[in-house]
Amino acid sequence: MVTALLALNFSLMIAVPIFLARWIARRRQARWGLFGVGAVAFVLSQVGHLPFNWLVLQQLGWVNASNLIVYAAFLGLSAGTLEGIARYLVLRFWAKDARTWGKGLMVGAGHGGIEAILLGVLGLLNFTILFGLKQGYFQNVLASVPEDQLYLVDQQINALFGVPASMALLGAIERIFAILLHLAATLLVMQVFVRQQLRWLAAGILWHAVIDGVLVYVVTRWGGVTAELVLGGMSLISLAIIFGLRQPEPEEPEVVPLPALKPLAPIEVAVDSLDRSKYTS
Repeated sequence: MVTALLALNFSLMIAVPIFLARWIARRRQARWGLFGVGAVAFVLSQVGHLPFNWLVLQQLGWVNASNLIVYAAFLGLSAGTLEGIARYLVLRFWAKDARTWGKGLMVGAGHGGIEAILLGVLGLLNFTILFGLKQGYFQNVLASVPEDQLYLVDQQINALFGVPASMALLGAIERIFAILLHLAATLLVMQVFVRQQLRWLAAGILWHAVIDGVLVYVVTRWGGVTAELVLGGMSLISLAIIFGLRQPEPEEPEVVPLPALKPLAPIEVAVDSLDRSKYTS
């Protein structure tokens, strides 16, 4: 039972963003290229986000978990700021046509969707390998593991397949909540161009930072289940933001057909006129 649920969990992490984007494309006539724009925005943000966190937390040691409030605030602001700037840049210089609700949703679906897809693919690969090891396959893999580290493999197998059935789908549920955050944050940043007000960029950054910061604090203090409940509650606010910014899609101008051309009346030319028009020397 748990094995089947885990397989479903990682499959949903991959499938849900794709089905969401397909729904947006069909209902809001948003091109699939905008999904790719959002995905690139997420990847670019991580190119700066991960090294920046490593520099501040590990290399310089300016922030650490001993002061949980500062630690959570830093992680929230670093994620919100760098991802918000990435959203702004792709909307400003690349997806210049993404100025409607549906197109903004497609960019947001790509931003949050690629994260879910990557995590789902990695999780599914890990699940497949550990399941194979659990069933006695991949012995060549075990042969390459030092004997004093084989217990680590057993720990990973027990940790994955020992989860309660009620928590086996938690990863997929978390990704759905996270996608709602990305949809809301993308629509907030898009208002910079729709309303010509830069303060909307700050709104998108802060909303992302608040969610991430609160989750870091909650998961450290009270554990993952409580954090998921809090994320679910905050996702309802994200949903309210999404529909609060909803606008009707612009209607395509109606093409007025040109009037039908009347046939030209035949021109009668007299024979003697033709004779007079000939060039004679």
